[in-house]
Amino acid sequence: MTPEEFRRSGHQLIDWIADYRTRIAGLPVRSSVAPGSLRAQLPAMPPELPESFDQIFRDLDAVILPGLSHWQHPSFFGYFPANGELSSVLGDYLSTGLGVLGLSWQSSPALTELEEVTTDWVRQMVGLSPAWSGVIQDTASTSTLVALLCARERASNYSLARGGLQGEPAPLVVYCSAHAHSSVEKAALLAGFGRDHLRQVPADELHALRPDALAATIQADCARGLVPCAVVATTGTTTCTALDPIAAIAAVAREHSLWFHVDAAMAGSAMILPECRWMWEGVEAADSLVLNAHKWLGVAFDCSLYYVRDPQHLVRVMSTNPSYLQSSVDGQVKNLRDWGIPLGRRFRALKLWCLIREQGVAGLAARLRRDLANAQWLAAQFTAAPGWRLLAPVPLQTLCLRHEPPGLAGEDLDRHTLAWAERVNRSGQAYVTPAILDGRWMVRVSIGAIPTERSHMEALWGLLQREAVSKD
Repeated sequence: MTPEEFRRSGHQLIDWIADYRTRIAGLPVRSSVAPGSLRAQLPAMPPELPESFDQIFRDLDAVILPGLSHWQHPSFFGYFPANGELSSVLGDYLSTGLGVLGLSWQSSPALTELEEVTTDWVRQMVGLSPAWSGVIQDTASTSTLVALLCARERASNYSLARGGLQGEPAPLVVYCSAHAHSSVEKAALLAGFGRDHLRQVPADELHALRPDALAATIQADCARGLVPCAVVATTGTTTCTALDPIAAIAAVAREHSLWFHVDAAMAGSAMILPECRWMWEGVEAADSLVLNAHKWLGVAFDCSLYYVRDPQHLVRVMSTNPSYLQSSVDGQVKNLRDWGIPLGRRFRALKLWCLIREQGVAGLAARLRRDLANAQWLAAQFTAAPGWRLLAPVPLQTLCLRHEPPGLAGEDLDRHTLAWAERVNRSGQAYVTPAILDGRWMVRVSIGAIPTERSHMEALWGLLQREAVSKD
């Protein structure tokens, strides 16, 4: 493709995306295609001869678009917000167009230094002290893995330089809430702790980790000759946005010299609002934390911000220094290959930079406050309506609810919940996520898509009431 061909197709692509965002509210939120239908419409063999982008655009409309569930739709209330604010989309497009890689500072100085600037901007935006240093990872799953690798090495006095965990005299143990994200378990397994050495600590009636239960579990492990290593607390759990008591957990972690990691993947964005910072009170005592700017804040996926208080420890664990990447300025700069698992990195800071500059902190805060107000409005509707029940507090933008007709309980109530949730999603008018809380199915409504306004909340409330009482 020549630059002129790129110019023509690029304008066409930007127009297509702009048109898509303009008409997205008229599309069914969830795709209705059957499994295998997209594959059946595409050739099994790659094209032998070149095809024009006009042909690609035709297939984009006819084949790809019907197979999408639309995360940017104003009636998307599933999973979590995954906002691609258009200014951030342009930053992502710019990153791809430049095509540079951050193997070292010298390989693309602006890539490294803009990442330093933007992560520090966000540090200030969420009220963290200058003691924190940030780096962009792809996802919170990777960030949690990095945190547990660092915890493992600190607890074992850098066993990776000897026999690894296999050479340690006693197993290391990781602790988290029973409501922690599945990525915590996955990270513990990948970091070599083993499922037998991951403790899911009981939660209280608000679904938050109990510090007393954490302390008791640690003491029991110590009595068995095990070595407590790390604890992961969550600010805004995935299922119900529960808030683990950070300050109290920090005190337990400090007493037993545990690495303390805070998972604020979803709720971290809310900390740009001073009125929300009580949710992670005590966070300054943590060793590491993660917040996903590609969720509620509005950065196009992927852009997970990982902060540490001791970057030299992170570098010691992650460092790699082949001769072909060494330069005369290494002693004066950050080489971000030593701040995570991959050697290379995309210029992700561009999309964060474009978002913050185009929206401003005030614009981002106004949108989050709108979503919080919409969540409280919907919570009030459920609280006042007979037959509906809120199952957890609503500190942020996610509601956990159940429709409970008289006489229905147990598995019958589960079947009812799954049935009406499926009717909502199948209608194409909204997308919600069923999940299990306290052993029973319920429905999550996660608010936060960029175009979602009060009118969409009113339409959702009407739809939920209709589908909860209808029959297939």
